[in-house]
Amino acid sequence: MPPAGFSPQEYLALEHENAIRHEYRQGLVYAMAGGSDDHSRIAINFLTALNLHLRDGTCQFFSGDVKVNYADAFFYYPDAFVTCDPRDREDRYVKRYPKLITEVLSPSTTDFDRGDKFKDYALLVSLEDYILIDQDIMQVECLHRIGEQWETTIYTIGEQVIAFPSLVRCNSSNV
Repeated sequence: MPPAGFSPQEYLALEHENAIRHEYRQGLVYAMAGGSDDHSRIAINFLTALNLHLRDGTCQFFSGDVKVNYADAFFYYPDAFVTCDPRDREDRYVKRYPKLITEVLSPSTTDFDRGDKFKDYALLVSLEDYILIDQDIMQVECLHRIGEQWETTIYTIGEQVIAFPSLVRCNSSNV
């Protein structure tokens, strides 16, 4: 049960009435900060690659304008995510079954994205890959779920192809 604060229903009503996006975690609501130009370009480049990869498949990708939810625990706006679950076609604003989630790290969000946010995302049984793109050191960290464990692969500058195992069944294994 969430601590005292906003209920998920109160949060969703706030989001519906407000032009400023907020994230929700365990009863608390946080206004979303604006991102840098580097953050925006990285997210757009990643989404472009996803678009090219998924264009003929049944999976859908989304940018930071659509929420990911787990029960009453959280509503987050990932920088990018992919869902292939038909149940995610029922709600235009909230998705609950992503298989890949990407966050572009910034100095103010890195600890949260690697810590509590990752723990929250790991509650999603559909999630297979969690991708962290570091905008400062040109590094991509891919966490892939294998059973109950997470395997980490780090890609640095100069490596041409990054593998996302969760997308193998979408079209091919690389984006």
